[in-house]
Order: sequence, then structure tokens, then C-alpha cells
Amino acid sequence: MSIRHLKTAKPETERAEDDAKVRAIVEQTLADIEARGDDAVRDLSEKFDNYTPAAFRLTESEIEALMARVSPRDMDDIKFAQEQVRNFAQAQRDSMLDIEVETLPGVILGHKNIPVQSVGCYVPGGKFPMVASAHMSVATASVAGVPRIIAATPPFKGEPNPAVIAAMHLGGAHEIFVLGGIQAVGAMAIGTETIDPVHMLVGPGNAFVAEAKRQLFGRVGIDLFAGPTETMVIADEHGADAELCATDLLGQAEHGYNSPAVLVTNSEKLARSTLAEIDRLLTILPTADTASKSWEDYGEVIVCDSYDEMLAVADDIASEHVQVMTDRDDWFLDKMTCYGALFLGARTNVANGDKVIGTNHTLPTKKAGRYTGGLWVGKFLKTHSYQKVLTDEAAATIGEYCSRLCMLEGFVGHAEQANVRVRRYGGRNVPYGAAAEPKLAAE
Repeated sequence: MSIRHLKTAKPETERAEDDAKVRAIVEQTLADIEARGDDAVRDLSEKFDNYTPAAFRLTESEIEALMARVSPRDMDDIKFAQEQVRNFAQAQRDSMLDIEVETLPGVILGHKNIPVQSVGCYVPGGKFPMVASAHMSVATASVAGVPRIIAATPPFKGEPNPAVIAAMHLGGAHEIFVLGGIQAVGAMAIGTETIDPVHMLVGPGNAFVAEAKRQLFGRVGIDLFAGPTETMVIADEHGADAELCATDLLGQAEHGYNSPAVLVTNSEKLARSTLAEIDRLLTILPTADTASKSWEDYGEVIVCDSYDEMLAVADDIASEHVQVMTDRDDWFLDKMTCYGALFLGARTNVANGDKVIGTNHTLPTKKAGRYTGGLWVGKFLKTHSYQKVLTDEAAATIGEYCSRLCMLEGFVGHAEQANVRVRRYGGRNVPYGAAAEPKLAAE
């Protein structure tokens, strides 16, 4: 391969050092929440958000008052976006069927899709009020039929953000808390005197929220490892120009100070003109303070010689968002295996997926796209299997095989579970602790 980096990001060693610092802070903070409950949560909220209300959970009247402050146009837009998310989530849910099959005469196997019984949805909002994240987690959990949905979001400029609260309420949240960061996900997972713990945590967040979810996994389920936003643009001179590439890269780099943005192209001309266009846009972009830091530390421009090389690079990086603008977009759709979500063609963009088009924006980061997809209605459903044996003959037949396979492994007690069925339902005298022998045809 002949792959050239016109711009590189900060080394992995420095990123690892940053991650280690975050891990230590999160571990200490979660231990404090477990030890001191509500007192720890209140102290953390005061320290990080300067917010200490009488109660962190909003009452129905408080929710109604906040929603009354949302303009009719904004409310209509929120409802439109939620409708798109709900429609796609419902189509996905409808594709997940309970099944029951007769695999042998008298042997019935099946599975049921059962909703997780309680979910905590984190909606970021300290720097930017992430209205859309409420659709992605709360509304999708509602479509899945989760019976208890609690949602938490940090205060915005010292108070609950009306639009975020409206989106949570319209999405179907049963309990809404104005809490941010580690204290929010920690309280929902561990529980406090006033917050009952949940079975699962979902939703994106900053590096501290992502690490808290990672450390809490096992105690509760999580949707996926959703760290800082990542974006990749795969482009050639046929599908895109510098303005499109630069806009799509910086449009995601503004999320935070550590949001990777990568251009992969087979055109050095396009690569260099995109670098110049990024410099120009950073002089006029209102969020340039954030985007420029991300681009400086985490931006990359990679030039390849062929589409196969571009594909290999893209699958290796496994970016969260992948914008494809080439003369063969469907080729990448067919060939790519490791990513969060694809955005195909110049007419669409990552912001569509983030805010309104209907696909979910909570997606795998840090190469997690190698082993998981993003949040979707299926994440809120647990597929549980069951079995029934309806006839004596089936019980005896399966029992014979089971008995011998258990003895093959040395599990005598397991074998006896099978043998007792062979004796009872097959009329066979199998000595205790022995393997059942095949029933002879003459018998």
C-alpha cells in the first residue's frame, strides 16, 4: 500500500494518558456515589454544574411549565424529529419476531423478545442542549415497550433546558432528573435514597460519562461504548469537493475538544484543497474555538492510491460516522464492515442522522464498530429462549442423547437428569450413574 498522511492526530500514547486520568477520576467518583448516595450526587452537581435544587427530579407541574416556554415552531420540529425516529424504530421492532418451532416430533423450541424492565437514558447538555438525544434513547425505549424509562440531563446555563425536557417528556420518560455527568449515570445505575437503580444505561456523553458506563457495565447493561464523536469523510473528486468535505469534517469536530475527524481520499488535490478550506471555515465558524482544537489534535488527512486502500483504511479506523461521497457509494455500502453508521452520497450528511432523519445517533466509537452496531430498538429487548417436550417418545429420545453426552464430559448428575426421563417416559431401566444406551429397534 502507498498511504500518505498529509495531517496526523496526536499520538496514541498521549491519548492513552488522557484515558488513564479519566479512568481514575471516574472510579473515585462512582465509589463516592455508592458510599454517600444523594449527598455525593448533590455535592458533585454543585461542584461541576453549580446546580443544587430542592429536588433533582422534576415534578409534572415543572415539566409543564418548562414545555410552555418552547416556541410552537420548536415544538413542531421536535415532534417531527420524534416521529421519524419512532417510525424507523417501529419498523425495526416489527422485524423482530417471537418464534416457536418443532425441531423434532414433540420437541418445541422458541424465543421471546422481552423489554428491559428499567432504563436510564442520559441526554448530554452541559455545553450544547442535545435535544435529539432524547429522541434516540427515550423514544426508542418507548417503542420497545420498556415499562420504566428515566431520563437525566445536566442543567443548561443554570436551569433545565425547556426543549430537552419537552423532548424527554414527549418521548415517553416516566421520570426526569436534572443531573449531569458521572453523577447522573452513577446515580441511575447504583441508586440512591431517592433514585431507584435501573437495569440498563443508554445514551452518549463526554469521556467521563462513557468511562462511567464502562465501569458500571456488569452491574447494569449498557448500550455501547459511546465516547467523543468521531467522523470520517471518504471522498473522491467525482463525489465531493473541498467545501463539502471541510464542512462535514468541522460539522462534527465542533462537538468537543477531542472529536476525531478524518478525511480518506484517493485525490491529493482534493485533500490539499480541503485542508485550505478548513482553514478558511475556521475563521468564520462560530464554534471554531471547539472545532479548531479538535481538528488540531485529532484531525487526519489520509491519501490512498486506490479504492481498495481507502476501504482498508476506513475499516481499520472503524469511525462512528462515515460520510461517503464517491462515484461508487454503494460499493462502500456493500464492502465496509466496521463503522457506526454510513451516510451515502453528497445529498445527505451526518447532521441528518444526528437530529432528524430517523436513524439512531448513539453509535459505537473507539473502534467498537468492529463488534457492535449502534443503539436501536433491539438493544432494549432481551431475546430469551424456552423449550417444551410434549411427548413421552420425544422425552426418551432426547434423554438418551443427553445422557451419553453428559457422561462423555463426566457430568454424572447431569446425566441423571436425562436418565430419570428415559426411565419414566421411555420405560427403560437405565442404572443410576450409567449412560443410556440406544433403544434397539426390536424393542
